[in-house]
Amino acid sequence: MSHATPLRGSWLSEQDCDLDAFHALVERATDPADHPHATEVVDDVPFYEGERLRAAGEAERRAVAEDVVRALTDGPGVAVFRGAFPDAPVVDRATAAFEALIEAQRAAGTVAGDHFAAPGANDRVWNALEKLARQDPEAFADYYANEVLALVCEAWLGPGYQITSQINQVNPGGAAQSPHRDYHLGFLSAGAAAAYPAHVHRLSPVLTLQGAVAHRDMPLESGPTLYLPYSQRYEPGYLAWRLPEFRAYFDAHHVQLPLAKGDAVFFNPALFHAAGTNRSADVRRMANLLQISSAFGRAMESVDREAVVNAVYPLLRERKAAGADEAWLDRVVAASAEGYPFPTNLDLDPPVDGLAPPSQADLVRRAIREEWTPQALREALTAAAGRRRS
Repeated sequence: MSHATPLRGSWLSEQDCDLDAFHALVERATDPADHPHATEVVDDVPFYEGERLRAAGEAERRAVAEDVVRALTDGPGVAVFRGAFPDAPVVDRATAAFEALIEAQRAAGTVAGDHFAAPGANDRVWNALEKLARQDPEAFADYYANEVLALVCEAWLGPGYQITSQINQVNPGGAAQSPHRDYHLGFLSAGAAAAYPAHVHRLSPVLTLQGAVAHRDMPLESGPTLYLPYSQRYEPGYLAWRLPEFRAYFDAHHVQLPLAKGDAVFFNPALFHAAGTNRSADVRRMANLLQISSAFGRAMESVDREAVVNAVYPLLRERKAAGADEAWLDRVVAASAEGYPFPTNLDLDPPVDGLAPPSQADLVRRAIREEWTPQALREALTAAAGRRRS
């Protein structure tokens, strides 16, 4: 993946965020010749026809996959697939299942948190993939047998990918999200993101594919997602998107693409984007948000890190009492505990107070700081593990 911003060092900081360089990177036009399998380019975004892709032979499918990779890396960072889900009854049956899940949440008084919008601003169903499979296996199978979805997933991630899904229904009057980048680094605070070296900022986007399937027609007044083409190419972007001047630039230069039921959009998770404000009187804008993960984002061995932490924590207390400094303790915690808060069950462990819930390592550091007993930490770890199970 190429980048117009040169690497200044092994780490990035907010001081590397240069709005003029950002302008120069994103203010460009998409050449249709770069995407020969797209039927048209609208607002610098290539549009593909699902019907044509389903009829394509193996050679053409590979050529389309190359088109998509080019669009998501050095191109605008986003591509739309018209009629990706062409069978209306299949979409409608999944929609009915999702509506039932939303109604059950409302009846239970459940308010699902959102990473980039206020809780309650929309109807959010976490882990909709598993919930659909449990509620209606046939609807699940017919929906996820989709050929266009598989083509794009394999183009970006290769085989062995894993799909997760969240329903986002933005009701009339629902406010827009703030512009942002997505998982992994996009869900960390600016300080936490800056602690990762620059090459990880370049790596993170190729570990995840973002997508959304329209479950109802999404005219512009209903607030379909806003995108800033080419912004995924800006290397310090995981730090820049929070800065007021970059948000103002996004507000002035984004594009917004209406979708029809069954259309799908896929984009690089590093693309600056945000759900729009639903200004319609009666459209409940429902999208199945797909987050597809690479098979490679995992450790080689299974480790019971809860057991490791419980084994070493009494020693950590002893060493702290004997004068061990925080850096020494933190190195042991890093080797012992799970340092990243995901995956988790976002129904039980929601990002209500921030972009992410606390990690296991955060919990252990708190225990050391507050001098919890080993039993207190054991109970807290057990409770936290319970919240992560689906």
